[in-house]
Amino acid sequence: MIEKRDFYIGGRWVAPVQAKDHPVIDPSTEETCAIISLGTAADADHAVAAAKAAFPAWAATPPAERKAVVERILAEYERRKDELAAAISMEMGAPIDMSRDSQAPCLPWHLTNFLTAFDHIEWVRPLGPHAPNDRIALEPIGVVGLITPWNWPMNQIALKVIPALLAGCTCVLKPSEESPLNAMIFAEFCHDAGVPPGVFNLVNGDGMGVGARLSEHPDVEMISFTGSTRAGRAISKAAAETLKRVTLELGGKGANLIFADADANAVKRGVLHLMNNSGQSCNAPSRMLVERSYYDQAVEIAAEVAKGVKVAPASEHGRHIGPVVNKRQWEQIQAHIQKGIDEGARLVAGGLGLPEGMNKGFFVRPTVFADVTPGMTIEHEEIFGPVLSIIPFEDEEEAVRIANDTPYGLTNYVQTQDGARRNRLALRLKSGMVEMNGKSRGAGSPFGGVKASGRAREGGHWGIEEFLEVKAISGWDNALAAE
Repeated sequence: MIEKRDFYIGGRWVAPVQAKDHPVIDPSTEETCAIISLGTAADADHAVAAAKAAFPAWAATPPAERKAVVERILAEYERRKDELAAAISMEMGAPIDMSRDSQAPCLPWHLTNFLTAFDHIEWVRPLGPHAPNDRIALEPIGVVGLITPWNWPMNQIALKVIPALLAGCTCVLKPSEESPLNAMIFAEFCHDAGVPPGVFNLVNGDGMGVGARLSEHPDVEMISFTGSTRAGRAISKAAAETLKRVTLELGGKGANLIFADADANAVKRGVLHLMNNSGQSCNAPSRMLVERSYYDQAVEIAAEVAKGVKVAPASEHGRHIGPVVNKRQWEQIQAHIQKGIDEGARLVAGGLGLPEGMNKGFFVRPTVFADVTPGMTIEHEEIFGPVLSIIPFEDEEEAVRIANDTPYGLTNYVQTQDGARRNRLALRLKSGMVEMNGKSRGAGSPFGGVKASGRAREGGHWGIEEFLEVKAISGWDNALAAE
C-alpha cells in the first residue's frame, strides 16, 4: 500500500498542519491502494502564503526562463511516464493500456501545445496605428488556486498548472481526493525540474475544506475549477466576496446528431466514444439523436456495438472499459438506469447490476436505451457513466431544438455528408465546441463550454491568456523603446 501523507509547499514536502487519513480505493478491487492526508484550511493558508511570497520573483522572471523550466517538466515526464500511467490506472480505474496511451500522455500533449502558443504571445504590443503611443501589456494575475477532478486527472492538471506557470503565476493545486497519486508524482516532476520554491504547491483535501478555503482566500486572485456544475456554483459564490476571477469547466450532456447520410461507422463511433473512460467524460456524446429514416438501423447497430464492449479490471491489458471511480458513482448510475426503465425508455443493451461473471468492483454494464424522449431523466441529467440515450428526430429543425434543450453546452457532434448542413449546424448548436464526422479538434484549439458547462477556455493561447491581466498604457515613449 502506498502512503502519501505530506504536502508539497514552498519547494519541499511538509507535514500537514492538521489532517486526517484518507483511503484511496482501487475501483477494480474495492480495496484500499493508498493512504493520503486530507488537509484543512490551515494547510491551504500555508500553501497560499508560500505562493504569495514566490510571486514577485516568478512574475519578473523572463518568459524564456519560465519556458525552460516548463520544458524540464516534460523531461521528467518522459523519464517516469510508465509510473504515472500505473498510478492513474490504479486510483481511478482507467485500463492500463488506455492510461499509458491516453490518460498520462495528456501532459506532454498539452505542454507542447502551450509552448507553441507561448512563443507567439506579445507581452507588450501596440494598440494600433491610430494610437501610436498606446500599448497593451499582459501581466500574470497573481496567486491562483487550481482544483482538478478525478476522471481525466493529468489532463486537467496539465491544462491548469502549465499555462499558469508560463503566464508567470504561482499556484496551489488541490487535486481530487479520489485520484491524488498522479498529482503527487507531478509535484515530484516540478521539484526535480527545478521549479522555484513556492511557485507550485500541492495540498490534498476535499471541497469543503481546502477547496472552499482557496475559493474564499483574499490572497488568491483566481480560481480555476473543473468538476460538477453544483460545485462550480458554490465556488462562484464563495469567490464573489473577494471579486477574484473564476474560470469553470463543468458538466455536459452532449448531443450527437446522426443524419441518414452519415458515414457507415458513425453510430459505432458514437457508441465507442461515449463508452470510452467508462462514460466518465464531460464531453461524452451521451445523447444520440438519429434521423427517423435511419433510426431503427442505428438502434440495432448501437445495441450490437455496446454488447461487444468488454468490461474488465483496470490492470488487464487490451481494449476494454474499466470500472467507474467509486461506489457512490456506481449507485448513481444504477439509479439512472432504473429511471430509464421506469420512465418507459426501451433497454436494448446492458442494464442493472454488475457485468456477468463479476462480483466486486464498481463495474457498469455498457447500456443503451432507445425510444428516449425529451424530458426523460436519462435525457436531460448528466449520468457520467457508460449509458447512451437514443432519440429519433424528423428533420434538422427538430434535431437542433432537442440538442439545444439542455442546461449544458459543452460539446455537440454532427454526422452528415452534407457540407452545407454541417456548417449550418456548427453555428446553430449552443455549445463551446462542435465536432463533426469524427474529426477531433486541432492542437491548440480551446476546450470549454457555455451555460451550465461553465465558460472556461483551456488549451492553446486562450488557456494561457486566462491567467493574464490586460493593462492599457498611454503615453508610451517610442523613441526610448527603439533604443
